[in-house]
Amino acid sequence: MSIAPSSLRAAALNLPGAYEDFPFGAETSVFKVKAPTGDRPGKVFALGDLDSQPLSISLKCDPELAPGLREANPGITGGYHLNKRHWNTVDTSRVEEQMVLEMLEDSYDLVVAGLPKKQQTALKWSAHAAGE
Repeated sequence: MSIAPSSLRAAALNLPGAYEDFPFGAETSVFKVKAPTGDRPGKVFALGDLDSQPLSISLKCDPELAPGLREANPGITGGYHLNKRHWNTVDTSRVEEQMVLEMLEDSYDLVVAGLPKKQQTALKWSAHAAGE
C-alpha cells in the first residue's frame, strides 16, 4: 500500500517547475515550484522526511476538502507543524498510493493557481487542465 520514497520524489520532481530544497536540514525534503520566468523564491507544495518510517508527507489542500479527507481516512491528519486549515499530513502506509499521488498533484495545482498568470503560462499550466 505504501508508496516508495523514490516514487514520491520522482512524482514531485516530474511536475513542471518543481525542485527539491532542504531549508530545514538534510532530513526534510521540501518540494517547491518556481516558473522559469519568476524571480521570486519557489512556493512549497510538499514536505517531509522521505526516510521516515512510516513515510509521511505534508501536502497543501483546499480548506473546504481537508476536514472531509481527514474524517474519511485515518491516515490523513492536520498538517504537522503547519496551518491545519490548508495542510494535511499523509501517512503513506495507511493511504493508497494512487490517492497520495493525486493529493500531491492537487497540492501542486493549488500552489500554481496562486502564482501570477505569467508564471502559470511559463509552466504551461491552466486552471482548466487542473480540473477547476
